[in-house]
Amino acid sequence: MDPFLKWAGGKRWLTSKATHLFPDKNQINQYFEPFLGGGAVFFHIKPENNGILSDLNSDLINSYTVIRDDWKNLNDILIEYNALHNSTFYYDIRSTTPESNLEKAARFIYLNRTCWNGLYRVNKNGIFNVPIGTKSKVILDTDNFSELSLLLQSINIESCDFEATINRAGNDDFIFIDPPYTVKHNYNGFIKYNENIFSWEDQIRLRDVIVDAINRGTKILLLNANHNSIKELYNGIGEQFVLDRASVIAGSSNARGIYSELAIKCW
Repeated sequence: MDPFLKWAGGKRWLTSKATHLFPDKNQINQYFEPFLGGGAVFFHIKPENNGILSDLNSDLINSYTVIRDDWKNLNDILIEYNALHNSTFYYDIRSTTPESNLEKAARFIYLNRTCWNGLYRVNKNGIFNVPIGTKSKVILDTDNFSELSLLLQSINIESCDFEATINRAGNDDFIFIDPPYTVKHNYNGFIKYNENIFSWEDQIRLRDVIVDAINRGTKILLLNANHNSIKELYNGIGEQFVLDRASVIAGSSNARGIYSELAIKCW
């Protein structure tokens, strides 16, 4: 099942090349994902039991909730947006502040599918400011909102801090964790941007709640930056793997390349 959003740092590549890092579906009691984003791993595993999908991005969480609870009306609005899409319409929608959850979800998904590279970025006032991209299709061939809705019926969808989600996982539950890749003492622009969202102190706090969850018998797969500070932070915790991936964020194909991420498997 394909995610309905394109998300910077998304893990579609992981679900195709590193499935050996996931527990078998029948070995999972409940599924937890505290940094939801595009949800590629959730849609790959398709867990059937209860659990929690969460993220601090309330607009993102609202979109999942509306797909679960009101996908038909959402789809009708997106069909309308598909017919109206052009540069003027894009910037008109970008400048609006819808009041209903349905309209907020339609705006969020529309902007995600038509902005530059599916990037989610807001200014200091919390206003989405990504320019229009080259994609013009608002309705995708892979869309299956009715199936997504059914899958989401059995899971809680919440906007909250990662600690609140991880602390509710227990024995034989599975948590997939993919935080912003903040590292210690690194001055790369992307890392500094993440530092405003997820600090090094948050990385330490995440490590501590992961250790607590492991002690409760929870299965965990963590993706993080392939950086010595992260390796040291998780020294002696789980099994570490270095995974290569292709970057798709750079503005031109010539600037894209192969990068690596660190996977830590704790089960």
